[in-house]
Amino acid sequence: MQEQKTERISVADLNDAKEKPVLLKGWVYNIRSSGKIGFLLLRDGSGICQCILNASFSSLKSFEVFKSLQQENVVEVKGVVKAWKNSFEIQVQELKKTGTSEAYPLGKKDHGIDFLLQHRHLWLRSKRPWAILRIRHEITKAIHAFFNKNNFLQIESPVLTPNACEGSSTLFPVQFFNEDEIYLSQSGQFYMEAAAAAFGKVYCFNPVFRAEKSSTRRHLLEFWMIEPEMAFYDLEQTMELAEDMITFIVSQVLKNNVKELEILKRNTQLLEKIKPPFARIHYTEAAKILIEKKNSKFQMGQDFGGEDETLLSSHFEKPVFVHHYPSEIKAFYMKTDQKSPDFSLSFDLLGTEGYGELVGGSQREDDLEMLEDKMKQHKVEKESLNWYLDLRRYGSFPHSGFGVGLERVVSWICGLTHVREAIAFPRLYARSFFEKQN
Repeated sequence: MQEQKTERISVADLNDAKEKPVLLKGWVYNIRSSGKIGFLLLRDGSGICQCILNASFSSLKSFEVFKSLQQENVVEVKGVVKAWKNSFEIQVQELKKTGTSEAYPLGKKDHGIDFLLQHRHLWLRSKRPWAILRIRHEITKAIHAFFNKNNFLQIESPVLTPNACEGSSTLFPVQFFNEDEIYLSQSGQFYMEAAAAAFGKVYCFNPVFRAEKSSTRRHLLEFWMIEPEMAFYDLEQTMELAEDMITFIVSQVLKNNVKELEILKRNTQLLEKIKPPFARIHYTEAAKILIEKKNSKFQMGQDFGGEDETLLSSHFEKPVFVHHYPSEIKAFYMKTDQKSPDFSLSFDLLGTEGYGELVGGSQREDDLEMLEDKMKQHKVEKESLNWYLDLRRYGSFPHSGFGVGLERVVSWICGLTHVREAIAFPRLYARSFFEKQN
């Protein structure tokens, strides 16, 4: 009788191998024994699987290997896939140790966040960051799928730029050979405006940098930004696009990341409510809500801080748009509402559960003279942005866009308390590298 072939498989694909002999390769996540039965949790990157050793089907040598194992040893397991509860387990026939490990510093005990950040390169192997980063991957896939479905063209914006977009005080300078300093990009928006004039609907998905001396739970020095720009879109159309995008992202995570959301103990009932329409409130209405709050220090005309955004979002079960911010507190490139000149055609989309701004956008100023006047008012150097003004000199057109911080969306969907968990290797003001430097 011909021997049945043992096929190497990943943990994620065990569903397709019921009652079949398989070969798994991975790392020891945990081991324990109960009487004459050995339990090995094996992780292979795609998931974690329970492997059972029992004298009725496991070799004697496999038990000897099992007794010598410690966390992060590299192993090969040959066995048969069996249904177990709502998942699968392996009845181990042969177990081999193919790689050793020193005593694992994370071990099984609890550690403080400082220790975990010092060992972020190892912490990634744990269940929680594993689940978060797989959800991040799904969100990234959903973003690209959404814009492809809506006929957007992806354009890469430069990381090195001579221009400030979000204020010169948060620029990271870089020495560019023997010339003047240039900077790490704060945003790809200006370049997307140029691309929109050529292709109509575009987006970039790039790392951006903000030299903010802030250690709040919402801030990173380096993060990823999604920035679409659309020709002939007004403010309302842009908010509709943002609403559709956020809804699509959440639906894809709920569909494809059930296991990861369970690991994080995320309340999915709250996410299931994220469906259109989202509430839309004028800045003045939002300001009145805050002013009526006890202990609120907010005053009409101010921009919203993190606490203000948290208070506002707590009023709604779905994300909420706040639109028409005062022109004085917004960037020079945001178009003034001709019907209400004190206000700009701008918006922020605030996430539920106090997560604050997820999306920020506006209709762009398309009048050349008006844009030049605003640059003077905001003390923006015209010389370095002469190319940007060319977009108004040669075929100016109505256009709008927005920016989405990937890590904030990941934090919101995963229910994280700090944005540092939403990226594999966070760059923070208090800690520029994931491991302290000597």
